[in-house]
Amino acid sequence: MASFAIFTPNSINILAGINGIEVSQSIVIACLIILNDLLYLSPFTPHPHPAMDSHLFSLYLLIPFIGVSLALWWHNWYPAKVFVGDTYCYFAGMVFVVVGILGHFSKTLILLLLPQIFNFLYSCPQIFLIVPCPRHRLPHFNARTGLMEPSTIVFEKPLPKYVQKVMKLMHNLNLLRIVVDDRGEVTESSNFTIINLWLVWWGPMREDRLATTLLSFQAIIGMLGLFIRHHLALLIFTADNLYVV
Repeated sequence: MASFAIFTPNSINILAGINGIEVSQSIVIACLIILNDLLYLSPFTPHPHPAMDSHLFSLYLLIPFIGVSLALWWHNWYPAKVFVGDTYCYFAGMVFVVVGILGHFSKTLILLLLPQIFNFLYSCPQIFLIVPCPRHRLPHFNARTGLMEPSTIVFEKPLPKYVQKVMKLMHNLNLLRIVVDDRGEVTESSNFTIINLWLVWWGPMREDRLATTLLSFQAIIGMLGLFIRHHLALLIFTADNLYVV
C-alpha cells in the first residue's frame, strides 16, 4: 500500500507538460473508476453485493472530485489560462489511492493506470540518471509551424557503450529518436516520456490534438483494463468478486 500511495500521485505528475493533460487524465481515470463502481451496483449483479458499500464510498469521493476537476479543466485546457502544479497532481493521485485501497480494488486501479505505469518504466533511464535528465522534459514548441515536436537532450559526455547499444536498438524499434556522429557515438536523443514518444510515433501535432489523442489512448487502455477485470479475471484469480453471491 505504501508503494501504491507513492507511485500513483507521482505517476500523474510525470505524465505532464502540455496544457490540460494532468487534469484531463485524472478525469478520464475517475470516470473509468466510476464505471467500474456502477458495474457492481447495476441490476446485473446480485443484490446486496458484498462490495456495494466499498463502491458507494468510491462514488461519494469521485463525483465531487470530477466536479472540481472539470472546473479546473475549463481554464487549463489549451490555450490555458491557469496551470496545474504539483499540488493538483498529488491531490488527484491520492484520491485514487484512497478509493482504490479503502474500496478494495487496487488491482483494478492498476489496470486503469497502465499508461502511467508505461510512462514511468519508459522514463526510468532518465529518472535513475542512466541517461542525463533535464529538469523539464516537456515537448518542444516549434514557433514557426505552431506544432509540438519531441524535445531532445544533447549529451556533453559520451554515454557508456552498453547504454548506446540499447538506445540504438530502441531507435531501430521506433521507441526513441537518436542522433549519431561520424564515429557512431550517440550524441542526442529524444527525452524518455510517453508524450515525446507519441510525437516520435505520430509526428509533430498541435498541442490540443496531442492531448486529445493521449487521452483517447488512456480511455481505450482503461476500457481494456475493465474488460480484463470483469471478463478475464478468472484466468488469473480463483474468484471474481463481480460474481460473488
